[in-house]
Amino acid sequence: MLYEKLDGGHVRCALCSHRCKIAPEKRGLCGVRENREGMLYTLVYGPVIAASVDPIEKKPIYHLYPGSESYSIAAVGCNFSCSFCQNHEISQMPRESGRIAGREMTPREVVKGAIDSSSKSISYTYTEPTVFFEFAHDTGRIAREEGLKNIFVTNGFMTEEALEAASAWLDAANVDLKSFRDDFYKRHCGARLEPVLQTLRGMKKRGIWVEVTTLVIPTLNDDEGELREIAAFVLSLGDDVPWHVSRFFPRYSVQSLPPTPAKIIDRALEIGRKAGLKHVYSGNVPGSESDNTYCSSCKNLLIGRQGYAIRAYNLAGSRCNHCGTELAGIFSG
Repeated sequence: MLYEKLDGGHVRCALCSHRCKIAPEKRGLCGVRENREGMLYTLVYGPVIAASVDPIEKKPIYHLYPGSESYSIAAVGCNFSCSFCQNHEISQMPRESGRIAGREMTPREVVKGAIDSSSKSISYTYTEPTVFFEFAHDTGRIAREEGLKNIFVTNGFMTEEALEAASAWLDAANVDLKSFRDDFYKRHCGARLEPVLQTLRGMKKRGIWVEVTTLVIPTLNDDEGELREIAAFVLSLGDDVPWHVSRFFPRYSVQSLPPTPAKIIDRALEIGRKAGLKHVYSGNVPGSESDNTYCSSCKNLLIGRQGYAIRAYNLAGSRCNHCGTELAGIFSG
């Protein structure tokens, strides 16, 4: 899907915003799309490198069926090359070794796995779902027919064409907004900022439920000015868009930096709330009260969380059971 043929046997991929021009017998930057005699083939339609049942809160998605399970799948590959990647063993495998690993599954087998595990959704996660788009596309359409929700956990670097193709079956997304500096994206991710912002706007316009995550990395993106800019952008999407602010721990090529101090996360939470966001959450901070969801009107505890477990639930449908204020998200249907 989503490519055009060019002169000389080249092709132009239109799946992600790199829009790779790929020579014959070569692959795109993601390492999983290959030009064979002027036709672009996906190498990850079927090989599933990970399939497990996760709490929806682990994605993190906090405003879609809280406390439910989400059947979570991934294929190898990514269109980013983040120096701090948490899953680099599988996301960077095609780039670093050329390998395409995984257990063969069909879209219907994925949906059956979700149903058999009593999951309410399928999450396309762990790596970048955009690069296994065709498999997600076919799986997502079947899942929608079976009453399951579809969730992308994504870097948001997809094209407008890919987003439009997904909009018929994609219900929700957690989008990593890694920084508000284009230089950060270029140096640390091999990408750019603006396409991510465009994707977030495009998802909101199409009615896809959006939550945003920022991994706060000491000295790289923890400046208070930048955090205020991120908060302001999230606010521009809507004051009810959840913003998850997560602690960094050393991974992959970034081993010299310390874990993010809790006080920086606390400051980021304060910045988000002062900006006017109704729902700002901490990530990778066990036991934090900022995992909870509160009513924006009466401050009643709506959803109490302990890790990934729900310990209190005070919603009547999608409304506060104290004052009746509606909580934005997907809680039924």
